Amino acid sequence: MQTMQWKRRGQVMMDSEPTLKTAMKRGAMCKCPNCGEGRLFRKFLKVVDNCEVCGEELYHHRADDLPAYINMSIVGHIVIGGMLWLEMAYHPPFWVHSVIWFPLTLILSLAMLQPIKGTIVGMQWKNGMHGFSTRRGLAKPSDVRAAPSTTRSAPLSAII
Repeated sequence: MQTMQWKRRGQVMMDSEPTLKTAMKRGAMCKCPNCGEGRLFRKFLKVVDNCEVCGEELYHHRADDLPAYINMSIVGHIVIGGMLWLEMAYHPPFWVHSVIWFPLTLILSLAMLQPIKGTIVGMQWKNGMHGFSTRRGLAKPSDVRAAPSTTRSAPLSAII
């Protein structure tokens, strides 16, 4: 584990770097993956640029669509499993399914999206992905890949 310094309300404190599990848990609780105290989101899904407590830069994250895909998979399994069980056990009319499963799908999707995105940001932070590595000293500047070139590669038919 690396030891690092961070500031808290004007004091410089020593702390060891959190584990992957801790960083992801802090992200799931919508807290800074570094210190676990500062807010991770300034709006519903907009990550803060810097932690207000320790000053860690968080704007590097690139969660993109992964939280939504994970959310759909989890909610889909819960809702479809519940629908199938209810149908097989009780054979209710369609309106009962509508009253139960449409609101449950909406509520679960909205409730789980922010913690899932926080978990992904915590994972990216700990693993040094998408610019987090250069800020935290995990990668040498020579390890950072340059932007992809704009030149076109040969067509597949020319290679074969």
